[in-house]
Amino acid sequence: MRMGKTITLTLLTATILVLSMAASVSAQNRRAPYWASINRSEAIMRRGPSSEMRAMWAYRRIGLPLRVIAVRGDWRQVQDPDGITGWMHKRLLTGRRTAIVTDGPQPMYEGASSDSAVSYRAEEGVVGRLGECRGGYCEFDVRGRSGWIDAGAIWGDGA
Repeated sequence: MRMGKTITLTLLTATILVLSMAASVSAQNRRAPYWASINRSEAIMRRGPSSEMRAMWAYRRIGLPLRVIAVRGDWRQVQDPDGITGWMHKRLLTGRRTAIVTDGPQPMYEGASSDSAVSYRAEEGVVGRLGECRGGYCEFDVRGRSGWIDAGAIWGDGA
């Protein structure tokens, strides 16, 4: 009986891993323009679509949103929140929806309205995951602290 549970757990884990990798890959094989975010502790932006090209920047911010503006093979031309453009390999990116606070501190409301109670305040430069956006507000989660933030105060998918 124990052996059967072990095999079932192993198969379930493998299935979840394959599905999560497929979602990440399919998100990076879309047509530009689209939004992506950094998924590594260090991501190098290069002058051109090749590892032989000179490095421009080293980003050390998992979840930082980027706008993909062109696709060439396995390389993505991206724009960062400061408007800098360069190239990154697709393995450095994920389709996870994120945003960065560009004008802070910003209140994070309990509902999608400034009439709602304030749950938290997000400082300028804070990166979080995005949920639904409506009525000029987006659900914004920063390491488990969530609320609704003014879409005009963030940069990223949905903003």
